[in-house]
Amino acid sequence: MLQNELQIGGDGIPVSEVYWSLVAKADKKFSKIRDLPYYQRTRYDTYFYKVFKVYTQLWKFQQENRQKLVESGLKRWEIGEIASRIGQLYFGQYMRTSEANFLSESYIFYEAILTREYFKDGLHQDVNLASKQLRFLARFLTVCLVLNRREMVYQLVNQLKMLLDECKRTFQETDFKEWKLVIQEIVKFLKADTAFMNIRPLRYSVVLELHPDNLPQVSDAKRKLKLRDALLCSYHPNEVKFSELTLDTFRMLQSLEWEPSGSFYQSSVGPTSGIGSGVSQNGVSGHSRVNQDITDPTLPPNPRKAILFRPCVTHFLAVLGTVSEELPSDGILLIYLSAGNGEHAMPTPSSSRSGNSVGYIENLSRGFQFSSINSDSSNIHSITSGYNSVNQSRNISDCLHIGPPVQRGLNCIYPSDLLPFTRRPLFLVIDSGNSKAFKAMSGAEKGEPVAILLSPATSLPLPAVESSRQPGGSLFTSFLTSPLQSFILLLGFTGTDIEKDLYSKAEKLLQLSLNKLGSSLVETENLDPVWSQILTDPFLRRILLRFVFCRAVLSLYSPSFDKIEFQPECVPLLPEATSALGPTCQKVVFELADLFGVTNRFKFSQ
Repeated sequence: MLQNELQIGGDGIPVSEVYWSLVAKADKKFSKIRDLPYYQRTRYDTYFYKVFKVYTQLWKFQQENRQKLVESGLKRWEIGEIASRIGQLYFGQYMRTSEANFLSESYIFYEAILTREYFKDGLHQDVNLASKQLRFLARFLTVCLVLNRREMVYQLVNQLKMLLDECKRTFQETDFKEWKLVIQEIVKFLKADTAFMNIRPLRYSVVLELHPDNLPQVSDAKRKLKLRDALLCSYHPNEVKFSELTLDTFRMLQSLEWEPSGSFYQSSVGPTSGIGSGVSQNGVSGHSRVNQDITDPTLPPNPRKAILFRPCVTHFLAVLGTVSEELPSDGILLIYLSAGNGEHAMPTPSSSRSGNSVGYIENLSRGFQFSSINSDSSNIHSITSGYNSVNQSRNISDCLHIGPPVQRGLNCIYPSDLLPFTRRPLFLVIDSGNSKAFKAMSGAEKGEPVAILLSPATSLPLPAVESSRQPGGSLFTSFLTSPLQSFILLLGFTGTDIEKDLYSKAEKLLQLSLNKLGSSLVETENLDPVWSQILTDPFLRRILLRFVFCRAVLSLYSPSFDKIEFQPECVPLLPEATSALGPTCQKVVFELADLFGVTNRFKFSQ
């Protein structure tokens, strides 16, 4: 027994007692921070670092005393549990700050757990241990998706499938139906978010696009606003999603961040002994860094993002109020809403607010909390699930439905709901069949004129697809995040139809054309201040130019030509030089169409 004791301050306290005391302390702090909301700017930073300090002490202590702890009964899965908690903390801080380093550190710890197989021993004898491994794989999947580590994503999906099959054989009395739904979700997600859609980074790459310092300046702009915060929310019945991350918000999330590039991106290298010998930024040990120096010091920080998964309207407005209040004086807030128009039938259990895999969401949301209050919306659904369809007869064209249409008002966002927040600069992207209702906000603002991009009332179906809701998410959102891929798919091509050299040529042509369009826009006389004040922000400028391209394509494309229901709109109006039928935009679309040999599918005036 004396051999297993460590003299702490001369008290002779056994190592195991010190260790379990630290575990209890860490568990207590972790249980508090995991339920804190992600959307408040700096309110919980101090508490986060306090929690991390405890886990740093715990991790170092078990490393320094590993042998003694193992002799006293410490199991490998308990070590893995600590590493998993640290990975969750890092991912949670990424969700609060949008700092890429935190996302990278989360990946490091999860990859170490996978490599060391901490949960392997006894996996097929203990159903609780099997459940821990399943949850770990699902959490790691989310991190890999956001970090765009597709090879690892496919590896994890295969492991998840094999483990689930083994669990169903070994623990026949246990119901793993929820995990079957999890696998169905990720398979459906990856089928929609294809390799072709990710052939080019969705994130802003200074290798492929203009560096912020090189953006053309608006000479007479009274102020230059920066995108500091974004609020992303999507709801469509049976939409493509994984956990609480829908495909549309996933694409918008990435498009509002910087892509690690050049000397600032380094591939992972082989792991070292233990969980690693490298020391992370917070002093927690991890193996060789995946993205060492992932942040380019010449670039501004990523805009902070709050992602709300099927919130009730009161929660949406509460989050919007908090983010608006904390917006810096030089900042502008982007609000992205992708929602239905309420013309769907009563929700089925698979499309209810709480998601497809209830128990899985309940467990994972503690670590991946995209929406901080799921319980409220679930309660509302249970209260109103018996409500009859009398409200279906009312006018539903003046609002967005961010939840099942069970009771009018509870799940509806009206233009008037957003007006109080126009005391601060807003940039709205509304992707819905009812988007045109939000034109009513123009002229009714409470202090700051709002910039609004509105999707078409009807989404043009892709060839051979009958549903107006594309299987891969919204066509409008796709144009804003992956314009060239969307153009190619609209023409009926697939990724296998396009040679790499042809795609590269088209990508360069489109980027050059958009840069020219951006330069002409800033040189336009009498440019509305709403647009001039955001053109120096790289993210908003890119979204606006892609909107102009999307509008031009849909206006000139033969199936949607001269059909207003297929045309996106913006408020206030952009200069005539950017008109969809003007010579500048026609030239952009013609040159791309000519490159693919499909000019006959468009109606050009010349």
